[in-house]
Amino acid sequence: MSSFWSDFVKQLEPYTPGEQPDISNITKLNTNENPYGPSPAVLEAISLKLNDDLRLYPPPNPENLKQTIADYYSLNAEQIFVGNGSDEVLAHVFNGLLNHPKKGPLLFPDITYSFYPVFCRLYGIDFQQVPLNEDFSINPEDYGPNGGIIIANPNAPTGILLGLDKIEHLLQKNPQSVVVIDEAYVDFADQSAVSLINQYSNLLVVQTMSKSRSLAGMRIGYAMGSKELIAGLERIKNSFNSYPLGHLQIAAASAAFNDEDYFQNNRQLVISERERLTSQLQELDFQVLPSSANFIFASHPSQSAVQIATSLRKVGIVVRYFDKPRIENFVRITVGTQLQNDLLIASLGDILSL
Repeated sequence: MSSFWSDFVKQLEPYTPGEQPDISNITKLNTNENPYGPSPAVLEAISLKLNDDLRLYPPPNPENLKQTIADYYSLNAEQIFVGNGSDEVLAHVFNGLLNHPKKGPLLFPDITYSFYPVFCRLYGIDFQQVPLNEDFSINPEDYGPNGGIIIANPNAPTGILLGLDKIEHLLQKNPQSVVVIDEAYVDFADQSAVSLINQYSNLLVVQTMSKSRSLAGMRIGYAMGSKELIAGLERIKNSFNSYPLGHLQIAAASAAFNDEDYFQNNRQLVISERERLTSQLQELDFQVLPSSANFIFASHPSQSAVQIATSLRKVGIVVRYFDKPRIENFVRITVGTQLQNDLLIASLGDILSL
């Protein structure tokens, strides 16, 4: 540790992202990126912005993009907040909306997105991790009086979806708490909590354009909720960085929302491959959790997750596993293209037959 670090920096435990291997000819199925590229309309919109205007600051409050998102979800522009990826949006959410020590600890599942406890330690938020059920599902009854609730839905890394009826039960049961539904993967499911926003002022929904809209490289995230919640996020942003999105990000995001045909076709390709891959893994005796995301969480009775991941790496396929209680024998596999998935299944067949 550096002697120049503050005590605060020394006690931090940073988030560890999925590996981004700098290796050619590798099948990368470890970070849940979309295997299909962004809409051609997005690429055209970006190219049109590659001009001398890049010398100018972007708008501090991209009203046109907010209106585009609002129109898409049948909301008002005042109910939309945008940021540099959903992780930045979540950082503002934790700092501005989920830090209520007098109300009790922030609650979230014990198996979920591992950035949540990192944010809590960064902002000094007391938190409690609520155990998932035996089948890795979430029980809303376990979430009582608290300083806030955040749930990834579909959950990560399990991929399991919490139904809208149960989310609504959470909101009704905890009317004095902010309930954040982190929907990074929701476009690969058949529902969204956005439909509940106008009924519940304590609901905030966070989404990203990294997964279903193939824009992980652009870092675009957004939150949707009541005007009161969004105003709080704007206060945080404008005390931190009043220019959250650049010209190219704004152009890319707007174009992506306006190309609905490409979006729907893309997501259906992923969903179809997810179901096919699930079936093929089960034929190889994998236990596969029911996924509503663009990844699959699976374990095998004869080989550990470490063995499977290591063996796949040797043949140029990268998947992810988590060295944590209850899930240490599961591998998380991003749904790839048909060719990538066929290669994965063939390689797993060879590995398991040894």
